[in-house]
Amino acid sequence: MPVMPEPLTNQLLIALPALSETNFSRSVALICQHDDDGAMGIVVNRRSEYTLGEVLGQMGVEGGTESLRAQPVLAGGPVHPERGFVLHDGGPRWDSTLAITDKLFLTTSRDILEDMARGAGPDNAIVALGCAGWGTGQLEHELTENDWLTAPADAELLFSEPLESRWQAAAGRIGVDFAHLADYAGHA
Repeated sequence: MPVMPEPLTNQLLIALPALSETNFSRSVALICQHDDDGAMGIVVNRRSEYTLGEVLGQMGVEGGTESLRAQPVLAGGPVHPERGFVLHDGGPRWDSTLAITDKLFLTTSRDILEDMARGAGPDNAIVALGCAGWGTGQLEHELTENDWLTAPADAELLFSEPLESRWQAAAGRIGVDFAHLADYAGHA
């Protein structure tokens, strides 16, 4: 009987250069849920075309500081691109919150955005449209195909590292420098 690997919840998936021709080229995804039925995650390093102010305006949510309204909304993945996901700290105080760890949460309900606009939201939050999903065994297969590296998630990378450097920074946390890989550097 095959051994099921440990669930990958709270791990970063770091796209290897071999995924350069896919939607996940140079992406970093946080796995929010992983079990026998598959996995769900949020891409944490790809901007969408929207700012949080634009999304709040479309939802009829008023308020928010200028810096909050200017915050980029991320393209969280190709599944449910019309749906909002808020990756945050601050506890499960909102409706529809999934605890990823005891310090990291994913909320899909409107009330967290309303609180953020009122200044009562979490200290750290990423807002994304869409998510990434893998069916039963699909992510495990992609890992055996060497499409992804995995690394432990941490708040600094998720909430402080600039979006443009998250791919390299995530790999660097496990000692990988993509500039030294033949596929990435363009030489054998």
